[in-house]
Amino acid sequence: MLEEVERWLIDRSWSVTDRPLHRILAAKRATGQTVSVVLPALNEEETVGDIVSVIRDELLLKAPLVDEIVVVDSGSTDRTSQVAAAAGARVVHRDEILPRLPAVPGKGEVLWRSLLVTRGDIVCFVDADLRDFSADFVTGIVGPLLTEPDVHLVKAMYDRPLGAAAGQGGRVTELMARPLLNMHWPRLAGFVQPLGGEYAARRSLLERLPFPVGYGVELGLLIDALHLVGLNALAQVDVGVRRHRHQDGQALGRMSAAIYRTAQLRLARGHLIRPALTQFERSGNTFEPRTYSVDTEERPPMAEIAEYRERRVA
Repeated sequence: MLEEVERWLIDRSWSVTDRPLHRILAAKRATGQTVSVVLPALNEEETVGDIVSVIRDELLLKAPLVDEIVVVDSGSTDRTSQVAAAAGARVVHRDEILPRLPAVPGKGEVLWRSLLVTRGDIVCFVDADLRDFSADFVTGIVGPLLTEPDVHLVKAMYDRPLGAAAGQGGRVTELMARPLLNMHWPRLAGFVQPLGGEYAARRSLLERLPFPVGYGVELGLLIDALHLVGLNALAQVDVGVRRHRHQDGQALGRMSAAIYRTAQLRLARGHLIRPALTQFERSGNTFEPRTYSVDTEERPPMAEIAEYRERRVA
């Protein structure tokens, strides 16, 4: 590990207990900054309501840390929108945001569009499939942005149990993302959960970053933030344990392909063929190939979008 990263692990890796809530609230009052929490959601009716309720009850009503909770529904066919609204979130459908630009499927697309329907100086992203959710996920990653003016992006780190096996989750991280980062971006090798969906950043940073539309969004944002603001402006906070729905091996394969493509584009933004991933499923006595396109599209920095600039002037 680079000496720079070893120093960074000491200076920029914290625990949620390092910043008690009263200290974070005092910093929020002193700086006057506002906080938006965004949950990208697709068919998460079983979990989204509990997450919204915890954030609303503990960090909006009981303690005024969060100024708005926005669930961006990316086309759910279940009751995700109704459950989220009943729990206290403002729900916006992906297709209602920037309608002149047709939406494409993908988590990154939803996160990018969320910048147009939120107002916070700090934007905190939380996945909508978390179970046993704790408000520590929000206070942990928002806290450093309120107390440390030179920090611009904070990722959560945590244990990720897979069933009864402690620490066996995050398979795409260990098999794809971590090797890529260590080989090509070794200054990012200190991040425990580089692909984690819980992170917060200053709007002033997010609006200057391109957003991969699919699963590569977390890796892309981390790499691009490193180049834009430097390692010392990035941090991570231990928030405990993350429990969520795990995907099957083939879904993880498609996720890995998108992440690899995101890295590939950042290594060589050249003339690359449009990639595809072929997987195999048993059908009777044989294996049938199934070919999927790999997410390659990226949205430009939001600061380049006319509607966003007009909103800032209004």
